[in-house]
Amino acid sequence: MATIKDIAEKAGVSIATVSRVLNYDPTLSVTDETRKRIVEAAEELSYKKRSAKKTATKKIAIIHWYTEKEEMEDLYYMSIRLGIEQRCQQLDIQFANYFYDELKGIKNDQVQGIIAIGKFSLEQVAEMAGVTDNIVFADCSPDDDMYDSVIIDFDKASKKIIHYLFEKGHDSIGYIGGREAYKGSSVEIADQREKSFRSYMTEKGHLDEDLIYIGSFSVASGYSLMKQAIKELGERLPTAFFAGNDLIAIGCLRALHEENIAVPERVNIIGINDISVSKYVFPALSTLKVHTELMGETALDTLLERIDGRRVAKKIFIGTELVIRNSSF
Repeated sequence: MATIKDIAEKAGVSIATVSRVLNYDPTLSVTDETRKRIVEAAEELSYKKRSAKKTATKKIAIIHWYTEKEEMEDLYYMSIRLGIEQRCQQLDIQFANYFYDELKGIKNDQVQGIIAIGKFSLEQVAEMAGVTDNIVFADCSPDDDMYDSVIIDFDKASKKIIHYLFEKGHDSIGYIGGREAYKGSSVEIADQREKSFRSYMTEKGHLDEDLIYIGSFSVASGYSLMKQAIKELGERLPTAFFAGNDLIAIGCLRALHEENIAVPERVNIIGINDISVSKYVFPALSTLKVHTELMGETALDTLLERIDGRRVAKKIFIGTELVIRNSSF
């Protein structure tokens, strides 16, 4: 595992700065460029490099549903992007990055395929289809019969976390999650993690709506929602929380620490994603690992099949695994 010192050397900053950035310290003042160097170094050092056979030069577009600033705050999508880019470099494939508000610019570029990272509306999908038929979606599947996709089974992943907590003796389990909307729209996207939590907890006879808090998928939201839960629930605060992603979990840890609530002795926290910073926060975060770099690599390999002539759509699920660290027993 890469150390904070390794990351500091690669990013050209101090160890203290790396530590504060990776712990999402709200009092730290650094430039976006410095923050970007640090988080990209952390992601890149977490990869296991592999060699690959070179292929004929092609050019693809990588489209992000996030802005560059938003991506720095949510390393899940950055990690997918870096997986794509490193695979492109291995195969000598040219790539160009675009953000969701730059879709029209792709028409002026000569690309043979598109990998779209994130969640896109049907209107945005149609706009991409006007550029090329060779499209792979990473992290969503807008049309299983038309387009390739590389996704995570969040229903299965959520049940895996809840089942683990039940096995450890927790019967009072809370959920702190988020909701998202397509860019340019106020319509919320249904979140499978929240849906699965409600259905599985109902099935087990342990659903308590008072233990569910929903905001956004951010450190700040996790922090404020946990503060709210502590204030409202008091002694009824559950012994475990399933956080909708690692950023929320990191915010929860900070709130619990400020309130002198012991983790994991009083409250267990488990997130989802295993972003690179999860191992550096205190206490080190237990989480469900999503192999984001493999999602990126698989998306590119799947796109190359499309470019080479395959026409039947594929939907590929990438497996997950629990990584238990110090925020849970």
